Amino acid sequence: MKKIGHTGTLDPDAEGVLPVCLGKGTRLCDMLTDRSKAYEAVLLLGRETDTQDTSGKTLAEHPVNVSEETVRKTIMTFLGKYDQIPPMYSALKVNGKKLYDLARAGIEVERQPREVSILDIQIREVDLPRVRFIVGCSKGTYIRTLCYDIGKRLGCGGCMEELKRIRVGQFEYKDSLTLAQIEEKRDQGTLDSYIIPVENMFLEYPKVKTIPEFDSRVWNGNQVRPDQCEGTLPESRVRMYDSKGTFIGVYEYEKDRAWYKPWKTFLGGQ
Repeated sequence: MKKIGHTGTLDPDAEGVLPVCLGKGTRLCDMLTDRSKAYEAVLLLGRETDTQDTSGKTLAEHPVNVSEETVRKTIMTFLGKYDQIPPMYSALKVNGKKLYDLARAGIEVERQPREVSILDIQIREVDLPRVRFIVGCSKGTYIRTLCYDIGKRLGCGGCMEELKRIRVGQFEYKDSLTLAQIEEKRDQGTLDSYIIPVENMFLEYPKVKTIPEFDSRVWNGNQVRPDQCEGTLPESRVRMYDSKGTFIGVYEYEKDRAWYKPWKTFLGGQ
């Protein structure tokens, strides 16, 4: 493959789902990066570090004099939207410089809070000072920072001890392969069966095929009218195919012009 792209990074001590796009599938990278994610994490209360996880330098330690009930109730208050200040040890850039490079040089800069969404929280186990929970969240959410913020709200401090990304969009941990497994299946010649076709990422959109004499329009990335396609078409985004069933991409309906125009195309390339 000439083109391979991943859809985001994981913390150095974390593990889990990382969708990888191949060939023309790399055109999906930006879209997959925007998908919601889910993590399984362990929060360690009573300790604050410079990286907001246990791999960092300890900045403060506090006794954990809170009840399990208080911990549970406090964690659940983070459901919904809240303003999160990104950690210094992150790949975000300020004035063209990555925050973690500044942090490693001993420089701390002001970071603007960003609104994130905590979509779901399931508390799996409370064995103070540790709490294991699963969280579903919007893109750009730092689970390390969520752990820090929970500890701060409880008044005893906290940091992240473990992190596993268990879902990115429709991709789940149970269906993932390790690098070693990928190599093994490559050597066995069975890897292709684990590669998901690009069109499967858009199954929520209706399938539309062009009439044979208008195939050239979609091959060249042009707009098409409803009467240049088969059947009755919805006025929405659709999966566009030529008359032979070759997937072209996703087209969206433009009402004022009464045609379908390309939104994201995948014809050509590897």
